[in-house]
Formats: sequence, structure tokens, C-alpha cells
Amino acid sequence: MKKTFSILIIFTLFSFVQANAQGCMEPASASGGVSVIGYIQPEYKIAFNGENADGSSKNDMGFYFRRARLGVTGNIPYDFSYYVMAEFSSFQNGPYLLDAFVTYNRFKPWFKISMGQFKKPFGLELGATGCQDLYTINRSKVVNELTSPDRDLGIMMSGSTGTKKFFGLEKENILSYTLSITNGTGRNVYDIDRAKDFIGRLVIAPFDWISVGGSYQFGKQKNADPTITKMDERMRYGGDITLKKYNFILQGEYIYGGDNGSKLIGGGCGATPELVAGNFKSNGYFAQLMYNTKWKLMPLVKYETYDPDMDKEDFDHTAYRQSAMTFGLNYYPNDWVRLQFNYISNIEGSSSTDIVNYNEVPNDMFLMQIQVKLN
Repeated sequence: MKKTFSILIIFTLFSFVQANAQGCMEPASASGGVSVIGYIQPEYKIAFNGENADGSSKNDMGFYFRRARLGVTGNIPYDFSYYVMAEFSSFQNGPYLLDAFVTYNRFKPWFKISMGQFKKPFGLELGATGCQDLYTINRSKVVNELTSPDRDLGIMMSGSTGTKKFFGLEKENILSYTLSITNGTGRNVYDIDRAKDFIGRLVIAPFDWISVGGSYQFGKQKNADPTITKMDERMRYGGDITLKKYNFILQGEYIYGGDNGSKLIGGGCGATPELVAGNFKSNGYFAQLMYNTKWKLMPLVKYETYDPDMDKEDFDHTAYRQSAMTFGLNYYPNDWVRLQFNYISNIEGSSSTDIVNYNEVPNDMFLMQIQVKLN
């Protein structure tokens, strides 16, 4: 118990993080009343899977919904707000409740407190970026793997320095923070033990063109094997940076994960992660460069890599490093519509000398998505 209170005190005093929406979207209006929010993302995919033995194509192609989300948000006198969002896409195993929380904001921007189900406040690409604001259609694999589950039930405290001046700097929100305490079991799942997950995130943004963030998570869970009494442990830490200058946007993020007892594989928005037993050390990063043109077009290139088991060599077929290059083009005709094109070249880590341990397979893909927001 003393350790738990120590962690809470340390995070409350020293954790400064950018205060982003705990859900997918910001409220449309701060004046009060109910606002309908949401968006749809119809998508087309071609997966280049090579050929069958008879020479016929194994390519997988078709239309589907990446996400179809609808919700409401609003303010209640005095100093309370609410946010509810549901996922309706059957391709994301919908319908189900995605986010639902109540916020007390009397002391904003310095302090807000929310309770309910919300997006995990870890990292740049998950915690600080909603699905509707991603520059690429897919989130990075390292983010999907090491931040799963992406939603949880609990309590969250957040805030920022607002318009206060520090060290002669006149920029808003130079320092901002988030601290959450959650079940650690994922969305819409009742907690079966007393252990909780602690997540803190720090963002420092001294100028408009740069922000630097750091995130940390620690939690314990019961082992899936009822004969094992020792709690599984999961630890994550990460760092990220965003640079914006001369219409260029450069972003990078690194995440490390340590798992003792078991590990979650897969996950991400709407997906159900798989639990595997064992001890693992994993890491990965992504870097992406975008350019805003005067024609509302944004070309981009992204490199990402993820090592699911750092203790094994890349030629191990069960735990090799997975990398990808994404070449994309985004078009923003207005504030509510976005069209994205992505070609993803997947690269599997392999032995450079032994053809038996060569993991490269035909699995590149082309994605096209159109997004329409409701507010």
C-alpha cells in the first residue's frame, strides 16, 4: 500500500503531459448541450500474397469498414462534462461501448479528473492521436502490440500550464500531464483482482515547432493458469518527438516492453489480443515525415520496426523482427473529409546466409480509405 501511495505522489507532483482527449474526438462545442460526434471510415484493401502452385493469384482484395463510430458529448452545469462513443463496425467486432467517462473540470487547465472507460494515455500515436487524426491508415505495429489493450476502465487526472508564461516563453501549454489508474483488463471487462495499472505521460513543448514526450506504464495481472499464484507483470516506457517547420512534420516514437509471466499479442483498435505465456523483452520504433502542400495534399513516408522477442535472433521464425515502409498520400478537401492512399512494403527479419531461415514473404498491401466526420 505504501508503494502505491508513493507512486501516486510522485506522478502527481512531477508528471507533466500534453492533455489530449481521453476519447477519439474533442467535443464540438464547449457552450453546453448535447453534441453528436462520430465518423465513418470505409476502406478498400489489396493484399499482394503471391501466387498459388498452379499460378493463380492469392491476392486478397475487397471493401470493408475500418471504423464506424457514433457518440455524444456535452457539458452539465456546473463544471462537469460527459463523453460516450460506440463502435458499430462489424469488422471491428462491433457494436460495443468504446468510451464512456465523466469529467470534472472546475480547475482546468491545471487539473481535470475523469472516471469511466477511456483510451490509454500512453505514447504519441495512441494516447495523443485519435484514430481519425492518424497520418497513416494503420497504427504502427509496435504501438498496437505494446499498448494493448488500448482501452481500459479507471480514473484519469490531467492538466496543463495553459496560458501561463514560463522562462520568458509565451507559448500555451508548455507543460502538460496525464496520470491514469485502471483495471488493466481492457475495455468492458470487470476486474478480478486488486492490482491496477499506472500510466503517466510527460510532454514538454517550449515552442510551436517542437514537443517532446515520455510515457511509462506498470501493472500486474493474474496469470491465465490458475495453478500459478504469482502475478504477471507488464512494464512499458517510451519516448517521442514531433517537429513542425516549413510545412514539414516529422514524428518519431520508441517503445520498450517487459513482460514477466505472459504477454499480449495483437490488439489495437477493435481487435482482441492473444495471451501467450512466458517472459519477453520487446521494443520498436517508427519515424514518419509529412509535407503539407498548398493543394491540400500531404505526401508522406514512414518507417517502422518491431522486435517481439529481443532475446531471439531474427532468423527464428517465431520471433523475428518485423519492419515496414509506408508510402502515402492524404487529401483534405475540407475539415470533415479525408482521403488516404497507402502502399505498405512489409519486411521480415531473416538470416542473410541461410535460405531455410529466410522469412521474407509476399505480403505487401495497398489501402485506400475515405473518412467523413459528423461534426
